[in-house]
Amino acid sequence: MKISTKGRYGLTIMIALAKKHGDKPTSLKSIAKDHNLSEHYLEQLIAPLRNAMLVKSVRGAYGGYMLAKDPETITAGDIIRVLEGPITPVEIIDDEEPAKRDLWIKIRDAVKDVLDSTTLQDLAEYEGDNGQDNYMFYI
Repeated sequence: MKISTKGRYGLTIMIALAKKHGDKPTSLKSIAKDHNLSEHYLEQLIAPLRNAMLVKSVRGAYGGYMLAKDPETITAGDIIRVLEGPITPVEIIDDEEPAKRDLWIKIRDAVKDVLDSTTLQDLAEYEGDNGQDNYMFYI
């Protein structure tokens, strides 16, 4: 399964809003600037998130967007499904060998489990891998 820029940038928007949860509304312009993204593209992504009632808009001079729910109740799976559609890494064919079909189902379920058990709160509070450096070894 490959997550497109829609899913990636949608998560960026939602994490930014989660970090500001409880504060005043956040503009897409500030999110775009902070993350070096196209404001126009973020405007296209916010509409389906608003339609899914994950975010709400506030009009006016100090307007912007806020989470419509608490960040601990929104999962990465909720966001990805809104922007990317159903989570299916491989289309499962009924007449496929049972071993392969079961493998595809296990992969799909594992991806769903990770996305559905990771909340927006988890992502907003993430602090890295405790300072461990990632090393690349060449042999």
